[in-house]
Order: sequence, then structure tokens, then C-alpha cells
Amino acid sequence: MNAMNVMTVDGFTAKIEYDADLDLFRGEILGLNGGADFYGKNPRELRAEFRRSLSVFLEVCREKGIEPRRNYSGKFNLRIPPDLHERLAIVAQAEGKSINALAQEALQQRIAAP
Repeated sequence: MNAMNVMTVDGFTAKIEYDADLDLFRGEILGLNGGADFYGKNPRELRAEFRRSLSVFLEVCREKGIEPRRNYSGKFNLRIPPDLHERLAIVAQAEGKSINALAQEALQQRIAAP
């Protein structure tokens, strides 16, 4: 994700896009057990609407006994071409690591990049 299109409030992250039809910025809060979006004309208004939308979403979750954040198991399947799989296995073996450890390092570098 590009730092130019995200906003974070109270540990929650939203993806921000421009809606040309409405001539407004639209935010979508990510990683929730449901949907929550908000609109604003400028960053200050957008942040205020983010807080308001998040507050409403969290209140509804409390009332219904729902966990607000989506649960992630830490496991996912990744399909890659066989030649890439072979090269990863060789690099991992040469470094004395598992393919999983090598993949974790690569993914961590990607999400930590500015």
C-alpha cells in the first residue's frame, strides 16, 4: 500500500480513494468483520469522518457481541510457478532456512517498505 492512499486512526487503517462522481474522497476501513466507509472533502474532514464511522462500527459490534477485527489464522496458500518454487527452495536450502522463513522475510520487507 502506498502511504499516499492510507490513513490510520486508533490502530485501524483505511484505504483512501477519490470518487470523481461525488467529488469527494472515500475511505474504506480495512481488516474489519464487516464494512465501514466514510467520505470527506479534505484530509481534516476525512479524518473526522473516519473517527465517526469507526466509532459507530465499534458500537454496533459491541451491541451485537461481534469481534470488530477480522480474525487471521496466520496461514494462507500461495500459488507460484514451479520454476520460482525451485529457485526459492534452492536459495532457502543454501541459507539454511525453510521456504516459509524466506517468504516471511520477503513479505516483512515488502510491508515495511515506505
